Amino acid sequence: MHIAKRWLAGGAALIAAIGSLPAFADIPAVRHIVIVFQENRSPDNLFHGLPSSLPAADIANSGQSSSGQTIALTPSPLSTTFDLGHTHSDFQRMYNNGQMNGADLNPCFPQTGTSCPAAPQFEYVNPADVAPYFSMAVNYGFANRMFQSNQGPSFPAHQFIIGGTSQLSATSLFFASDNPNAPNGLNSSNGCDAASTTRVGAVGPNGMSTTTHPCFEHATLTDLIDNPPAGARQGLTWRYYTPKEGGLWTAPNAIRHMCQPRGVPVVCSGPDWTNGKIVINPAQVLSDIQQNNLASVSWVIPTLQESDHAKANDGSGPSWVASVVNAIGNSPYWKNTVILITWDDWGGWYDHVPPPVDAKYGYYENGFRVPLLVVSAYTPAGYVSQQTHTFGSVLKFIESAYSLPLISPGNFVDSRSDDLSDFFNFNQTPRTFVPIPAPVPPAFFLHDTRTPEGPDDE
Repeated sequence: MHIAKRWLAGGAALIAAIGSLPAFADIPAVRHIVIVFQENRSPDNLFHGLPSSLPAADIANSGQSSSGQTIALTPSPLSTTFDLGHTHSDFQRMYNNGQMNGADLNPCFPQTGTSCPAAPQFEYVNPADVAPYFSMAVNYGFANRMFQSNQGPSFPAHQFIIGGTSQLSATSLFFASDNPNAPNGLNSSNGCDAASTTRVGAVGPNGMSTTTHPCFEHATLTDLIDNPPAGARQGLTWRYYTPKEGGLWTAPNAIRHMCQPRGVPVVCSGPDWTNGKIVINPAQVLSDIQQNNLASVSWVIPTLQESDHAKANDGSGPSWVASVVNAIGNSPYWKNTVILITWDDWGGWYDHVPPPVDAKYGYYENGFRVPLLVVSAYTPAGYVSQQTHTFGSVLKFIESAYSLPLISPGNFVDSRSDDLSDFFNFNQTPRTFVPIPAPVPPAFFLHDTRTPEGPDDE
């Protein structure tokens, strides 16, 4: 099926469209927002046992299989020897037309020389392995109803967290729905800098599907930050910390006006790649906090080792996130910074809460529950949100905090999401920071000499 590419004329057209939209209310207490985007977990998998400390947390102890069996969730370490299917097709299998009983149909991929356990989709992480996350939930905010905006894996999820969509263009009805099939696997680029033979699946209404090169053109939140309209907060900055220039977790490389692909081999040549906005080193966020160089908005993408991704992480993810939280909490930034910690997709793990499939874009919005932790001086200890949130809520909160309009043309997922306001009381005296204990110290991440690994290809 051939899909015509309708690119916008350029940056000027983007900004003109953005500036025509009305602004939201400003939140003066917020000067910095940090989005920490971890990998591939559901609340039932990552936060089993949390109700013993937070009774309002909605975490299941068992799940339903496609054959009607009730399967008890069983413990496993955070670092596993297998991964689970979490493609768009896997979403459809597990969702099963809203019955939420197809998790057992998701495939399991063991490491070479190992095998998958019985009912691997119904495992939960040992609470001791993720104690820092439990501490954040108990001392700050936890969401019962946070859903990924997309019905699939990491690549489109990262498009949603920076731009509110994975549509091929601002007017396209097709959403990039899976990870690109880069011909050289892990060593390939996955965006506008990808080989011409690289394709990514896309879904449209009424069961339509196609494939396309993974290079899209539409506005993102970074365009608003770079060029805020009159009435919005001025002088805003952003920074995107990531482990790999061409990785499928590096969202800017799949946006044409951000990447500006050139050369042979093709590389991203846009100014964002040379002016310090895109940082190919996640741990630099810790240095930037120490050096009073934190941007207005920061996206923090982990290395594979620190990501919580099954079959790939080394167990250090909770300590990595705690190092970011503690660095901010023990700095002058604490009283004016909000930290939003979420996971990019469900990873194939069981979760019992049906997603709020969108009435119009339900062929790709929204996906399964993912955890959300909200850490700030204005969030009550142990607050459990019962409101429905999505990745669009993260964007909408940023827009609200800085009086920014919706991302142009105003019909992406931020236009259909709340702004996380129930997590905050900005009229209260800022709370004293409660440090998050963690087994791995921040110095480990600051001085880690290992080559940062980018994402896997699943």
